Order: sequence, then C-alpha cells, then structure tokens
Amino acid sequence: MNPALDKLFKYLRLEADRGFDNRAVVGGLERMLEPWEAEARAAGLPPALVEAVVTRLRDYPRLSQPSREETLRGLGNRIRAEFPELVGRPLAAALPPETPAAPPTPAPAAPTPDEGAGAEFEDEDDLEDELAPGEAEAVEEAEAPSAAAAAPRPSGPPPGLDAPLTAIQGIGPKSAQTLEKLGLRTLEDLLWHLPRRYDDYSQLKTINRLWYGEEVTIIGAVDEIHLRPTRGGQRMLVEAVISDGTGALRVTWFNQPWIAERLRPGRAIVLSGRIDQYLGRLTMNSPEWEPLERQQLHTNRIVPVYPLTAGVTAKWLRRVISSVVARLAPRLPDPMPDSILRSADLLPLGLALQQAHFPDSQERLAQAQHRLAFDEMFLLQLGVLRQKREWTGIASPQMPVDEAWIERFRSSLPYRLTAAQEIALADLRADLASDRPMNRLLQGDVGSGKTVLAAAAAGIVAANGFQAALMAPTSILAEQHFTTLRDLLPRGGDVRESELRLLLGSTPETEKQEIRQGLESGAIRVIVGTHALLEDPVTFARLGLAVIDEQHRFGVEQRAALRAKGAALNLLVMTATPIPRSLALTVYGDLDLTLLDEMPPGRQPIETRVLAPRERSRAYQFVLSQIEAGRQAYIIYPLVEESEKIEAKAAVEEHRKLQEQVFPKHRLGLLHGRMRPDDKEQTMLGFRRGDYHILVSTSVVEVGVDVPNATVMLIEGANRFGLAQLHQFRGRVGRGEHHSYCLLVADGEDEAENERLRAMETTSDGFRLAEMDLEQRGPGDFLGTRQSGFAELRMARLTDVHLIEKARREALHLFETDPDLTQPEHAPLARALERFWPTTKGEIS
Repeated sequence: MNPALDKLFKYLRLEADRGFDNRAVVGGLERMLEPWEAEARAAGLPPALVEAVVTRLRDYPRLSQPSREETLRGLGNRIRAEFPELVGRPLAAALPPETPAAPPTPAPAAPTPDEGAGAEFEDEDDLEDELAPGEAEAVEEAEAPSAAAAAPRPSGPPPGLDAPLTAIQGIGPKSAQTLEKLGLRTLEDLLWHLPRRYDDYSQLKTINRLWYGEEVTIIGAVDEIHLRPTRGGQRMLVEAVISDGTGALRVTWFNQPWIAERLRPGRAIVLSGRIDQYLGRLTMNSPEWEPLERQQLHTNRIVPVYPLTAGVTAKWLRRVISSVVARLAPRLPDPMPDSILRSADLLPLGLALQQAHFPDSQERLAQAQHRLAFDEMFLLQLGVLRQKREWTGIASPQMPVDEAWIERFRSSLPYRLTAAQEIALADLRADLASDRPMNRLLQGDVGSGKTVLAAAAAGIVAANGFQAALMAPTSILAEQHFTTLRDLLPRGGDVRESELRLLLGSTPETEKQEIRQGLESGAIRVIVGTHALLEDPVTFARLGLAVIDEQHRFGVEQRAALRAKGAALNLLVMTATPIPRSLALTVYGDLDLTLLDEMPPGRQPIETRVLAPRERSRAYQFVLSQIEAGRQAYIIYPLVEESEKIEAKAAVEEHRKLQEQVFPKHRLGLLHGRMRPDDKEQTMLGFRRGDYHILVSTSVVEVGVDVPNATVMLIEGANRFGLAQLHQFRGRVGRGEHHSYCLLVADGEDEAENERLRAMETTSDGFRLAEMDLEQRGPGDFLGTRQSGFAELRMARLTDVHLIEKARREALHLFETDPDLTQPEHAPLARALERFWPTTKGEIS
C-alpha cells in the first residue's frame, strides 16, 4: 500500500476507535494535514484525492460527533473508489453513535501505547529532516507559556513523569534510542532538558527596514518559489521571493526540497533569521519559518536552542518539548515553601520552567533562570549545612594545652610567627580544646607557613596522648613536611624524634611493618606519609588528628578512608590554592575557614613578565645569566610529549633541544608525570642538591620541594594554564634571599596580549587571580578530583556570589527552624534534597 495512504488509514481508524473525539493525533486531526499532504503528493497520490482529504478534515474540529463519523465514512468511500483493492479494508469502523466521546485525558503529549503505535516514525530519517512529512502529527502544537499567575500549588507530581518517551505519539523505539544519546529517557527528562542558549527573534521588522547582519523576524507572503539542483547536482536548492507590501526579499534553503511543496505562492508565513547579502542585495539563508496561522515556536519570539545529537533536529525537538512543558510544567509540584518563594522573590517552579523553555520576554527569562539557579544553590547549601551539623554534632575528646606549652613552641621556632599565623594558631587551639571535632580549612599561599601550624596542631594532639597523621599528595612533599616537623616537634612539641616517622610507598617493607606496629601500639605519635597511610594494614591506637595537605588532590573516598581510622577525628585540610569566596561558601561551606593572608618576613617579591614567542631567545639569555650567577631555574611545559592534536611544546622533546642547542654546557633535569615515582623523587632531590642547573618539567612541579636557590620560573604555553596554577608555579621561586623572576611565554602573539595573562604582571594577590580564574575557566581548576557528592549544577554558577549568599541566607533561616525538614510543608523539599544529594553523608570538602 502507498505509505501515505497507510498512514492515513492508521490515524482515521484510531479516531473512529476513540469515538471521533479528535484526539487520535495530539492537537487534533488538522495538525497532521500539512505534513501528510506533502508526503501524499511526494508519494504520488492523485492530487484530487489529496485535496479531498485535506478539504474534508480541515473543518473536522468544528463538526459534531455524527458529522465527524459521516465525514470519515465519506472519505472511506472516496478512497475505495480510487483504489478498488481496498474495498475489503474498513477505514472507519465507527462506534455506535450513542457512545459518548472519550473524555479528555490530562496526560501530556503522551497517548496510550495503542495510540502511539500508529504514529511511530517509519525510520530514523524522519527525525533527521526538519519539518519532514509526518512531523506535525508527532507532537501537539502547544500554546506559548503564559506569564499569568500560576495555578494553585499542585499536591503531587503529575502522572506519567517517569513514562518513557515512546509514550509520545511519533516517537518509537528507534527515535527514543536516538534521544537517549542526549540523556533523554522519560517525560521528566524532556521537562528538564533546558536550552543551552536562545535566539532572540522577537524583533519584528518590515522588509524595507532590514539591515545586513541583524537577526530579525518578518511576516510576508510567498511571491515565487522554485526548486533547482545546486552546482554538481548533488543537492537541491529552494529559492523563494517573500514580500510584505514594503519590499521583497530573496530567501534560500539548502537540501530541503520538501519546503517547495509546503510554500506555495500566496501563502503567508513568518521568517526568522540573519540578514545576509549577495551581489549587493539583502537575502536570508536557511531561516526558521512557520505558517502565519500557527502559534509560533520557532519564529517571532525568543527561541530556545537545545543541545542536539545526530538524528535530532532543532525544530522537531522544540515542538516535542513544547508539548511536554505546556502540559506538565504547570502541574509540577513546587518543593520550595511559600515563605521562601515570598522572601526570596521567586517565580513558582512551573512558571519558571515554562519561561525557561519558551520565555515571553528577556525579563521573564532572567526571572526563570534565577529561580532554577536558586533551587540548585539552595539545595547545595542545605546539604552543606546538614553535613556540618552532623560533623559538629559528634562528641570529641577535648585536647587543651596551657599557655606555657604554646610559649615553649613559639620560642623553639627560628622565626617569629606572623599575625596571620598567630590567629590561625588560636583557631586550631580553640578547635582542639572544644568537645566537638575540628573541621577546618587552612588556606594560604605557598610559603605562608601552613606546615608550622600543622606541626603545632600535631604537637597539641600528641601532648594530650593522641596520634596525628599528616598526608601529602606526593612523596617529595611528604618528605619536606617530615623534615619540617622533625626540626620543630622535638624542640617545642614534646615529641621525641623516635616518635615521628615517615611512611611512603617506597618505604622498605620491613620498615613499613615496624611503622605499622608502632602506630598500632601508640609508640609512634606523629606519622607523615602519602596515600600509603590509607592502606588497610595501617591502624592507629588513638588517632586524634588528620592533616591533609593540598586536599583538592585527594578524592572524597580517600579522605573518608583516613577519617574513618579515628573516632570523632579532628580534621585539618590545607591548600595553597587561593579559593574564591564563592567556592568557600559552597564547595567548602561545611569547613571553618582560616586564611593565611600574610607572608613571612624575608620572602622576596617575584617580578613577572609576559613574553611573546619571538622573545623566547631573550628569556633563554636571562636564564643563562642567572645560572652563571650561581642560581637555578625551572622551565615548565604544558605537555609531556608532543601531540598531533595540540600545538604546544612538550617537556621530553624540549628537554633534548635545550640540552643540545641552548644550554649545552649546563646540566638539565627532566621531570614529568609518566616517570616512575622513584625516578621523579631522585630528580627533584637532585635539583635541590644542585646537581641540575635547570629543571625541565610539566605541572607535576606545582607542589614540590623547596629550592631556595631557584630564582627563575619560565613557563612555556602559559596561556594553557589557569591563573591559580600559574600563581602556584610562581610560588616555587622567591623562597631564598635572591630576587626572583617569573617569565610567561604564550603560544602566540594574541595570547601574549591576553588580559588574563597580563593580570599576572600586575598582582600577586592569589585571591584576585583565583576570582578571575573562576569567572573565565570555571571551578575545575580548584576542585581537581571531583569533590562533590551533589548533583551537577545545570543553572547555578559558582561565580555568582550574590545568588550564593542569598541561597545561604535562606538555607540558614530554614535550618534554624526545621533542620531535619520534618514539618509537613517541608516534605517535598526533603525529597528534593535527597535527590540532589545522592548520598546522605557524603563529604564534599
């Protein structure tokens, strides 16, 4: 059977089975006429028959039930007259006239399986052609969301949210499989498939007022339309002339021949797109278009642009989502209490979702986005506060020390503590003396004196008969901390040298066994190590403090494993990464924060310069002058080895070139992440001893050994690093008595002029640089290993301090009155919180 005829049979038979209620096709039978007409003509059905079908069904919605039945029977007779072979196939086996029509169903564009079966796409190609035949019957043409006041708050979720996409007419198994690539499996997924951007076609203009380059909407009539092959004959070009009484505009579409069937001369249409120019005349190429009589989804409005995948077109997906949003969004329960909606001045959730998908105005769009972003940040803050309460609700042994102990520790130091260090010491002392476990983040630049404070905390814990563990991300850094603690604790911390040990992955097994026994018996009071401390055989007699350095390099599970080794364990995490205030309020919001914003005396200011690639030889000459003056230098590269895909210099190849061509008389070390741990350690130790004049390295040197004699940090491909990372690289020099320099060489001339890199020249304020990094590159540079147990943020930005503070303020107020969300009006919010935080006690800090 002709496929267009077969499709018509399915729809009309289904309509008869439903009692002629005009719901066999979502939106009514008239919705399928345009695409079916184009398909029928392309399939070769007699033009007179096609015209008869279209004419009789166009007024179908306005007919009474008996008239509808009569119309379908009449169509059946007409079709059988044209195709005698169909005489035995009933077109409309109608229900008895007295049977009432089926009542309207509240389900969104989601008919019963029987309804959907007849409207399934024939193959994947139906998804790939914009407005291809068969599209209009796939979805309901919903009215644009209104900005009117929301209906009364729904008491529960609308039925069918978890229904599969195949419940929608026109989406069969193949189409659903294609949509699954976008993470879309249910109607609820479609509801939350938010636009990635918007095209504003709300500016309606007449043709005589058009200008090149603007994005506009025009309304006009089709004067001419032609279909011709492009050069080579591989594709078809549709050319049309559209006029509106003020002028005419030439419009073209590439490889969409069916448009020529749809846009016959005289038809009124709406066009939206960018005004181009060809041979001095204004044109439009491949604009969005819709019939004037149809509610506009793609033109004459702010049009949503959704993430797509191969086989899914923008127009088709927009129509499907419009159908689902119009039906489900107003009936979606709002988890936010009315009191918060009022105090935070928020749109109701259903209205916010409607306006986020199909906004009436830019103002409404901003309000909708603010509401959805607020929800995410509010749930994040509630989870953070819950974690903090759970942690601080645990009883912990008090570990006080008297002023004499503190004074003895101070006097054992080779220098005076800065004012910032004194404040931090007071914080640590108060935390340990309380009956609640410490949960503190100690933040300060490289060289600001964090290790000294970790030593003080370890000494206080040891003085109270407990053990302390300090975990560092690398063997080199662990050794450096061990050396510092060994210099400080025996003199001022009441810890004998035999009670302080170092445990690394490379520690000989016999020594490891001895250390494990000492930790289990309590003979070892302070242990420094890497992730080897997490291994199951390591148990503690009375672990009272865990100190984690560069904590963003450890995953949540690793920190939890260390914390689990001691009951009511005090936790001190340290980082040299400047953390913007917005991150401190969110991702680290369950930690008490102490800032070391003062550098110890004697630290040299570091002179920073951004250089263009053509100035590289000058940089090498400067490095050479410093080496000849007895100093050492770092040269950092973004890659280990050269890549065909990335045009950036790589450490291994550049190390060879530098050694052979630039610095042949000097010794160059090589350090990168693919080296064996022992080899990396030996290279860094050799550089500290002075075995190498220059250390060529990748970013693994970011947290490394202290080399006071190094005065130059030369960073190649500096534009490929974040500012926070560059700031940490820079902190590896300037640690001795000599003036130090940081040279940033960009990949290209444009990058050298980049304002982001120039900021390194003008400020040494790590927090300012971190704020810029967060704004320009997002939070990834700060979090490293994924920190959060919470869901991905779709709308909220961790750079929006105003939103974060607003959400935190509302969360704190709610937390004061109902921290467990047990009040009946907070039950929907409690469910939303559990969905947002997959685990109930996951750590994020």
